[in-house]
This record gives sequence, structure tokens and C-alpha cells, in this order.
Amino acid sequence: MTVDTSDMLKSIFDTFSGLDYIRPEDIPNIDLYMDQVTTFMEEHLKKTRRHPGDKILTKTMINNYAKNDLLPPPTKKKYSREHMLVLIFIYYFKNLLSITDIQALLKPLTEKYFKNDKDFGMEEVYKEVFSLEKGELEKLQKDMEEKYAVSKETFKGAPEEDREFLQLFSFICILAFDTYMKKTLIEKLVDSLNS
Repeated sequence: MTVDTSDMLKSIFDTFSGLDYIRPEDIPNIDLYMDQVTTFMEEHLKKTRRHPGDKILTKTMINNYAKNDLLPPPTKKKYSREHMLVLIFIYYFKNLLSITDIQALLKPLTEKYFKNDKDFGMEEVYKEVFSLEKGELEKLQKDMEEKYAVSKETFKGAPEEDREFLQLFSFICILAFDTYMKKTLIEKLVDSLNS
């Protein structure tokens, strides 16, 4: 089995650099119906899909988010810019956290900043958080390169024909452990919101 991991990493890094978040100014200034919401999200988040057929957000998902208090209910079946910002947060959290954790995390935000008619609202929260993106991507790339270098030093005594696969397995395990530890930390932080 031959896997060119360094080429694969370069390709992944190229993908990372092509990813971009939805800027608040990209969101229409008018309230949207459900079909418009799903179309907008599909178009703007399509680069984040793992497989071409994967759905970003479906009507059922959005209805469930509103039903489970993750998303404030729409007004007359229309979703505001603030709804869209909350949906983007949900989209990024849903692959990492449980619905209960997302609810615990977002409820204080939506209670305080959703439709608060003040100078500091959901849009300001969103902009602040996503402004950190570029610096984090650079750190992530450096960290992945270091972990990759560590994995290339493993399994030196393994049979030659298996070494590359085992080193890739080692790299995946290092990344998985890192993700597991960060997920555990996030869950503890979310739990602290409830105490």
C-alpha cells in the first residue's frame, strides 16, 4: 500500500486555505424563507463538505434546532440575519458536540444578544469569534506538520511493506488523541456553564 502522506497533507492544507467563513455582509439584509436559508447555506458552506452529496443543513435539521431551543423560532416562517448567524454556529458545533451541549452553549448568547436592539448583538459576537480564524489555521497547520514529523519517526522496525501504512495510522492516532482531548476540554467548559 502506497500512500503519499506528504502530498495528501499539502492537498489538505490547500483545502484549508480555500475555506472561508460566511461574512455577515454576505447574508442578505432581508428575512429568508426556509428554502432560501438552506440554499444560502449550501452555496456558502459547500467547501466544508466531506463528500459531494453531503447536505449542509436540511429543513428537518433547522426545524429540530428550533424545536430543541438551539435556534430561536422564526418570525412568520422567516429567518433573520441573526438566525443565520446562529445556524452557522450550530453547523460548526454539530459535528463535535451533542445537541444538549450546543443548547447550553448557545442559549446564553441568544438570550442576551439575539434581537436585543443594542449596539452589541449576535453580529458582533459572530465577527469577533470568526476574526480569530486565520491565526488559528496557521497554528493548526504548524501543529499538524509537527505531528506528521513525529509519526514519520514511528514504526522504524516494522516490515518495510507495512511501514508507510503504520506511520499513517500513527499520524491519525496522534490527531485523534488531540481531537479527543480538545473535545473533552470543550465538554468540561460547557458543563461549567451549567454550574
